[in-house]
Amino acid sequence: MHLRKRVLITGGAGFIGSHLCRHLISQGHDVLCLDNFFTGAKDNILDLLDNPHFELLRHDITFPLYTEVDEIYNLACPASPVHYQHDPVQTTKTSVHGAINMLGLAKRLGARILQASTSEVYGDPKVYPQPEGYWGNVNPIGIRSCYDEGKRCAETLFFDYYRQHKLRIKVSRIFNTYGPNMHPNDGRVVSNFIMQALQNKSITIYGDGSQTRSFCYIDDLIEALVRLMNSPDSFTGPVNMGNPTEFTIKELASIVVDMTGSSSKLVYKPLPTDDPVQRKPDISLAKKQLNWAPKIQLREGLKKTIPYFEQFL
Repeated sequence: MHLRKRVLITGGAGFIGSHLCRHLISQGHDVLCLDNFFTGAKDNILDLLDNPHFELLRHDITFPLYTEVDEIYNLACPASPVHYQHDPVQTTKTSVHGAINMLGLAKRLGARILQASTSEVYGDPKVYPQPEGYWGNVNPIGIRSCYDEGKRCAETLFFDYYRQHKLRIKVSRIFNTYGPNMHPNDGRVVSNFIMQALQNKSITIYGDGSQTRSFCYIDDLIEALVRLMNSPDSFTGPVNMGNPTEFTIKELASIVVDMTGSSSKLVYKPLPTDDPVQRKPDISLAKKQLNWAPKIQLREGLKKTIPYFEQFL
């Protein structure tokens, strides 16, 4: 008989969280979706609201939470520069106080808990591609530090709870991910380019467009997160999750223009502060421990993503 788990997803109405909610319900689990709706949206989970196995709770994880669950996915935190720089103090609080509150809850319940960390913990890396053993090159006082250092501190807390309280932890480092339910104004490159192309506006490229990113489609990421949560307790991570196929920003712009049939032209602007030149995950650990590698290539993923953005025109 299938064991129905009670799963808490913080940031459950966000981009990644909403897909995770849907996936876990389809697998026969009860989901408690927690969100303060700073960047999450009810539209992302509308189809779940009538499902008896889905529960929505408006709550900010910087305040303690008392509930009974078997597993916790801690995804709550604004993740795009536009949003996390809007209130940097609150961003750090969400990462740090939020981690403390969720770890405390997991400790009381004896629950397994997964932290959605980020490739930003590597900062502007001096090592390519980035393996989990690389400690990163992070500016502790820059405009992106609230997010980078907040997430690094959250990882520290997770491992201290693991060592001190024998808590069952999982830490995933998520690289660029895209797909439906992304915030249309989150300032990220995929959503920016698609929105600009659909409106035939100029496509804004910062720098000369030679900086590279690797793009993972949301379905591939969800598969990795669930595999990590279900992996043996002895495997804590951190483990990189992302697509190692690199594209220059200029290549991405050309692909989006081509796929939307847009008349947009490319325009170049100065590169923002602390913007990394190259981001590429080394996913050999995920392949070995989780038997996972992304399957969906960029054009296939964009074909599923572009129609979602058409509703915002």
